[in-house]
Amino acid sequence: MARIDYSDPAAASERTREILGKNRNANIFRMMAHSPSYLEQYCRLGGAIRNKGELDPIIRELAITRTGILCEAPYEVAAHKRIGGYVGVSNEQNAALDDWQAATCFDDTQRAALAFTDEIVKLHRPTDATFKAIAAKLTPGALVELQLSVGFYIMTSKFLESFAIDMQPVTEVV
Repeated sequence: MARIDYSDPAAASERTREILGKNRNANIFRMMAHSPSYLEQYCRLGGAIRNKGELDPIIRELAITRTGILCEAPYEVAAHKRIGGYVGVSNEQNAALDDWQAATCFDDTQRAALAFTDEIVKLHRPTDATFKAIAAKLTPGALVELQLSVGFYIMTSKFLESFAIDMQPVTEVV
């Protein structure tokens, strides 16, 4: 159960209700709506991460889902496994993300991105060797987008867990 009540969309401004509606009134956004200006900017950056840029969406979703796993945020993991499926992440890959190092379903670029993700979350920054490995596979723009994606979803995972956001059926919110 959430640690504080979710905001009431009926009491929100027209702009906040519009943002909530576009996001299917998902619990995470209803909680963020306590701060309408932050909600709006969060959604702008989240939209850019998910819909703009050059980073391969499969790599993005693998990294986001792995971030959720490492941050122990089941809401995030469930949502992004589903989103990953929409952009081409296979069921086998989604199932293997808990122990990706032992899996054979990831290519070299995906493995380098997952190692980069692990080190950002666990060590707070990648080692030189891991950074060089992913930098050899991605353009500078895609590399920046990968790091910002991981960082954004660390923040999102921590928000979800700090407020104990209630899970919803994924089909309702994704």
